[in-house]
Amino acid sequence: MSRVLGIIAEYNPFHNGHLYQIAKAKQETDAQYVVAVMSGNFVQRGNTSIINKWTKAKMALLNGVDLVIEIPTIYSISSAENFAEGAIKILNSLGIIDILSFGMEANDISTLNNIANVLYSEPKEYITMLSHELKKGNSFPKARENALLMYLNDIKRYANILSGSNNILGIEYLKAMRKTKSKIIPVGIKREKVLYNDKYIVDEFASATAIRKMLMTKELNDISKVMPRSAYLLLGEELKKGHYVIDIARFEKEIIYNLRRMSTEEISKIPDASEGLENSLKNAADSCNTLEELINIVKTKRFTQTRLQRILLYTLLGIDKKQMETSKKVVPYVRVLGFNNRGKDLISEMMKLNPKLNVVTSVKKYMDNVANKNLKEMLEKDILATNIYTLGYYSDSYANLDYTNKIEII
Repeated sequence: MSRVLGIIAEYNPFHNGHLYQIAKAKQETDAQYVVAVMSGNFVQRGNTSIINKWTKAKMALLNGVDLVIEIPTIYSISSAENFAEGAIKILNSLGIIDILSFGMEANDISTLNNIANVLYSEPKEYITMLSHELKKGNSFPKARENALLMYLNDIKRYANILSGSNNILGIEYLKAMRKTKSKIIPVGIKREKVLYNDKYIVDEFASATAIRKMLMTKELNDISKVMPRSAYLLLGEELKKGHYVIDIARFEKEIIYNLRRMSTEEISKIPDASEGLENSLKNAADSCNTLEELINIVKTKRFTQTRLQRILLYTLLGIDKKQMETSKKVVPYVRVLGFNNRGKDLISEMMKLNPKLNVVTSVKKYMDNVANKNLKEMLEKDILATNIYTLGYYSDSYANLDYTNKIEII
């Protein structure tokens, strides 16, 4: 079969930078097919997706992707490490992916590879340095960055690597590939013109962060310059219908209610809510009126806003430490969100190579027949996530869309 390119994405929303990455990766690798493994209605930095997962899948299919597979919710809102591992496990399981392409701020992939090697092998000297940095009260990402710089002992080469959002994810992909003994070949595509958190437009490029900011301030004309026309029109349709969720703050009352309802012991069972954080969260929820207030009360050098937002999403979706640990031990199902004719061929090839592959094309059929309790619970969480997500809509907040929405077929 021809070469198949895998991409791990959020497409929140799909913009010209994503279009560039697909075209550049296909050109550099001579790949003929593209499979995107994509976050659903909630995303890795502890926030909501602006638009629902089916519309995002359609955007991707109209702009160079052949098959879109959903990353289960429990991975899509996890730490970078578990997010990457969940996505890589899915790509490995397909049996058809030759290359993984990801964006990076670094000039070459070897720098990321060197860091991934350290994080995977965890030499004693590095672990000692990391422990020392954590004792200083640094957040885990900052402590890890400091420890790596000391261990690698080449500040000129590595100083800015761990400040790049794409670099961090790229390192986690490489680490996960080592851990799972993946045969997929990684290829880094240097991010051009704008970076992940940049809030301005350069030529026809803007980051997804900038686009979401423009949506908040209703600068829709500017958005049209930085998205493919088909994606922009789909976004406009969703906005017109009121089918969008700008921010996690749409659920602030539900989150604060849950924290007030829960005991401190129950909060301590939420992933990442440890080291006394459960007490701070409980006290803050009892005395604040908005999510912004809550985060500002609890946020410290050690507990970053992104980590707190992920914890708040776990609270909203009822995800506990036991479920998170289970997710690290299983190979997830392959939930198909959409495909074109070429993608249909890829699904046939996948099933031919592995007839026992857990491919989900009908949620009802899968839920009625699945024997694996852990996978059933994982898909139940995806269904709940959609049911909660639509509560953030401004109209038509229907439940059970995972049962009623059809796969996007282009």
